[in-house]
Amino acid sequence: MKKLIALSLTMMLSFSLAACGSSDAPGSSQDSSNTQTDTASDDQTDSAADKEDDGSSTDSESSTSSSADSDTAYVKEKGTLVVGITDFEPMDYKDADGNWIGFDADMASAFAESLGVKAEFIEIDWDNKKMELEGKTIDCVWNGMTLTDEVLSSMECSKPYCNNAQVVIVPSDKADLYQDVESLSELNFAVEAGSAGEAQAKANNLSYTPVKQQSGALMEVAAGTSDAAIIDSLMAAAMVGEGTGYENLTYTVGLNSEEYGVGFRKGSDLAAALNDFFAASYEDGTMMKCAEAYGVQAAVVQQ
Repeated sequence: MKKLIALSLTMMLSFSLAACGSSDAPGSSQDSSNTQTDTASDDQTDSAADKEDDGSSTDSESSTSSSADSDTAYVKEKGTLVVGITDFEPMDYKDADGNWIGFDADMASAFAESLGVKAEFIEIDWDNKKMELEGKTIDCVWNGMTLTDEVLSSMECSKPYCNNAQVVIVPSDKADLYQDVESLSELNFAVEAGSAGEAQAKANNLSYTPVKQQSGALMEVAAGTSDAAIIDSLMAAAMVGEGTGYENLTYTVGLNSEEYGVGFRKGSDLAAALNDFFAASYEDGTMMKCAEAYGVQAAVVQQ
């Protein structure tokens, strides 16, 4: 009998333990579920953090890209504004010590200083000015550049800062023979390649030979290897006639009217910066003072 009672108690205890184990199972399952939920929550938090990191990275990349697209930032980083020019008195030419001076050169140096950098001048082949810009050999073309349709479409340009015209240069003793466009048809002209002078020669169906610079065109006429030249009126006023290096040359026919501007790479933010600089320097009188130093004050455009 005692054995039966003991056996019954043993069986009841086993059932009780099994029941406890069964009741623990849901608890274990819930703990596992909670662990999975916590893990998923951590994953979501990490994912959100990753997204935030990705967003920050995107913002950073965008900022870097924006900086990379800024010509102003590019110029400030390298510390120089590289200016493409030709020898063109009174805009860009060398003094007795070999330093570049002139209305354009002095204004370019002042603009560079306003950016916290130095101006560096490089003589270029005028016909390749767009290629020089795009290749970043230079940062701007600042050399009495006429704002033609071609220039405006291929460069980011400043507002006009000087008025100009293309004029015909002939020997003084023949000036009376060439007082209108019709009288020019039999002449052979020297013109700077890629210049507004060449454009006028083409527009008026004139025979011409391209040379590297406007100063070279004057030399051709002085030497008698060309009958005439077409150059900028501002250059003509400074370089031909009494008291100049070409006293035996003069200018006669004006072929057009035009305006000068400064050209930068297409989309460059330097153009807007220069417009602001022009406005400020015109208002405080420094632009006109510089123009007077080179005798071009009558050509300056109000900013």
